[in-house]
Amino acid sequence: MSTETAPSGATPTGEQPKIQVLSVWGALKSNMRDYGLLAALILIMLFFQYFTNGVLFKPVNLTNIILQNSYIIVMALGMLLVIVAGHIDLSVGSVSGFVGALAAMLMVGWNFPPELAFLANPFVAGAICIVVGASIGAAQGYLIAYHKIPAFIVTLAGMLIFKGLALAILGGKSVGPFPAEFQLLSAGFIPDPIGSLTLIEKAEGVQPLVLHSTTMVLAIVGIVTMIVMSILGRKRRMARGYESEPFALFVAKNVVITALVLFFSYMLASYRGLPNVLVVMAILIAVFVFVTKRMTFGRRIYALGGNLKAASLSGIKTERMTFYVFAIMGALAALAGMIYAARLNSATPKAGQGLELDVIAAVFIGGASALGGVGAVAGAVIGAFIMGVMNNGMSIMGVNIDWQQMIKGVVLLAAVFFDLYNKKRAG
Repeated sequence: MSTETAPSGATPTGEQPKIQVLSVWGALKSNMRDYGLLAALILIMLFFQYFTNGVLFKPVNLTNIILQNSYIIVMALGMLLVIVAGHIDLSVGSVSGFVGALAAMLMVGWNFPPELAFLANPFVAGAICIVVGASIGAAQGYLIAYHKIPAFIVTLAGMLIFKGLALAILGGKSVGPFPAEFQLLSAGFIPDPIGSLTLIEKAEGVQPLVLHSTTMVLAIVGIVTMIVMSILGRKRRMARGYESEPFALFVAKNVVITALVLFFSYMLASYRGLPNVLVVMAILIAVFVFVTKRMTFGRRIYALGGNLKAASLSGIKTERMTFYVFAIMGALAALAGMIYAARLNSATPKAGQGLELDVIAAVFIGGASALGGVGAVAGAVIGAFIMGVMNNGMSIMGVNIDWQQMIKGVVLLAAVFFDLYNKKRAG
C-alpha cells in the first residue's frame, strides 16, 4: 500500500528536500482503495465468522480457504499484469485444466517405454507442464502483439481449444491418483524441524494445544522483515521529499497488519502448520511485488496499459512486452492447473471450468482498472481472498449456488463502479 506521491516542486541543487507529511484524512483519502480493500476483507471475515457460528476462523477451515483459493491467487498475479497492460485473458481456466490433464497423462495415464520413463517423474513432468503453459501463453501473446488480433478474440478461441484438448487427452474420463510427491504441492505442509510447542497439556475434559513452532518462527521473521522494509521505505520517501502518511497512521497500519499475520499464523500453527502451496504463493507474491515496484520491466507494463502510443514513442518495445506478459500468464496458469489437479488428486474433464471468471473478478475487485495502467499485487491478492472467503462462508451457511453467483456478480460490479467513481472525483 503505497502512499507515495510526486513532490509538487523541484528542489534546488544542494538543498535538502522538504519533508511533506499528509494529514490523516489526506492520507486516508489518497489511499482509500488500499485501506478500503483491507477493511472490506476484515469486515467480510467478521460477518461470516458471526453467521457461521465461529466455523470460519477454525484452523482447519482457514487452511481449507488457503488450499481452495491457492490456484486463483497464482493466476490472479499473472492476470494482474495482463489487465494492467490493457488486455484480458479468457483462456486461463481452460489452459489450467489442459495442463492438469497433461500432468496426469504424463505421470499416470501414458505407459512410457523404459528409455522415456523419466518423463513420468513428478518433477520432470511438472517442468514440462510449466514450459507447455508458457508456450501456450507465448503463442497467444504473439498473435495479440504482432498480428494485432484483439486479446478477447484470441483468448476466447484459446478457451475453446484447450477445453477441447483436455477432453481429448483424458478421453472424457478422470485420470488419477497422482504420485505422493506430486500431491505434496497442494496437500502437503512444511516440516517442523524445530519441534512442536505444547501450550496446553492433554487432560480430562481439556483438548491439548500444540503449535507448529516453525510456522510461528517464520511468521515472526516475516513480520520483522515487513516492518523493517516499511520503515526504510518511509525514510527513503521522506528523504526524497515525497509526501508520506502521518506517523500515527503508519504505526496503526503496521500494527493491524502485524496482528492479522500473527493471528492467522497462530491458527495455522495450531493445526498442521504452513501448507506448501502457501509458501509457493508467498514466494510468487514477493517476486511480483519486486517486479512491479522495483524493476524497469514492471514500470513498462504500467506504461503500456496507461498509454500505448506514448509508451511506444518513449522507446518501449510494446509488442515484446505484450508477448512476455502473456507468456508469464501461461506459465502461472500451468502452475495453477497442477495445484488444482494435485488438490483433487486427479485430472477431470471439467477441471478449470469457470476459473477465469473468478480470477478476473479477483483482480478487478482488488483495484485494477478495466482501462489498464492501474493495479497492485496486494490488491489482487486481497481481492482473491475476498472472493474465497465469500465462497467459503456462503457454502458453510448453505446459500444456494445460484445466489452465490448473483452476490459475487454484485460485488464485482460494485468494485468496478467504485473504481470509476474515484477516478471521476480525482479528475
